[in-house]
Amino acid sequence: MKHGKKYNEAAKLVDRTTLYEPNDAIALVKKTATAKFDETIEVHIRTGCDGRHAEQQIRGAVVLPNGTGKTVRVLVFAKGDKVNEAEAAGADHVGGEELIPKIQNDGWLDFDVVVATPDMMGVVGRLGKVLGPKGLMPNPKAGTVTMDVAKAIADIKAGKIEYRLDKTNIVHVPVGKASFTEEALQENFNALMDAIVKARPSALKGQYLKSITLTSTMGPGVKVSTAKF
Repeated sequence: MKHGKKYNEAAKLVDRTTLYEPNDAIALVKKTATAKFDETIEVHIRTGCDGRHAEQQIRGAVVLPNGTGKTVRVLVFAKGDKVNEAEAAGADHVGGEELIPKIQNDGWLDFDVVVATPDMMGVVGRLGKVLGPKGLMPNPKAGTVTMDVAKAIADIKAGKIEYRLDKTNIVHVPVGKASFTEEALQENFNALMDAIVKARPSALKGQYLKSITLTSTMGPGVKVSTAKF
């Protein structure tokens, strides 16, 4: 894969054989984020889990203390009083049955997170083929199937992110933007890692966290020491 001049310059600052302490890795990732836009800082965690077994799945959500730096658009499926509650809490879109054809047929996807009250899951379930592959299906574990829609919306807007294993047993999550201070990124990273460590499946034998890599959207990956986790 050919990289541009900027990437190659940035890559020279990173020693690929070194496992950096989290604070040093964050400083380095900030330094190597040289794109003209505010790059997202992401964490990629390779686990020893086998996601094909339900008891080794990792899935949950965590509120990053300093948010993600991006505006999150929330769609809520609700009815009755919950519609007003969702609107008052700042949901970007609220609806029910009438949204199904809009999403299914018109390909409308102007939202980043979907929240649903439990009594609407029958309706939302019909969108499984569209929302599932995009990771947008509401899920009780992630707190997106709930009667407390106001709290769910507030958490999401405040910087709540979902984490889950992908097909290769890696968790990919954003922890902020390159414009964040090192302290803010460190706090977000710590909050995420605390949640990931607590989510260790009891069925897992052997090493849980195989590697942690921090990277910006366009920058090189920086390997983080897993020793303290």
